[in-house]
Amino acid sequence: MTPLPYALSSKNWIGKASAGAILGFSFAIALSGLLAWFGPGGLLGGINKLQVNMWLVSPVWVAVLSICFLFKNGWSAWMWLGLLNCICFGALYGGRFLFF
Repeated sequence: MTPLPYALSSKNWIGKASAGAILGFSFAIALSGLLAWFGPGGLLGGINKLQVNMWLVSPVWVAVLSICFLFKNGWSAWMWLGLLNCICFGALYGGRFLFF
């Protein structure tokens, strides 16, 4: 068994959990928006696309909230998830003006 470069611990779980809850939710919203704008059928792709966009938020949010405990500390969780949010919201904001 290969040792980890750092030991996983329950230390600093409040920072990790708050990053996963707050930034994970905003990431899930941004991902749903990207699918709504750039997915098949455009923004008004029908009722099925609206349902997929609506129900996509919960599993993505739970996945990010689960994965956030693998970060080394709360600061790195906030930093990486914040960067991911900036990229997704930047693509959402910039892509609307480039393609539509």
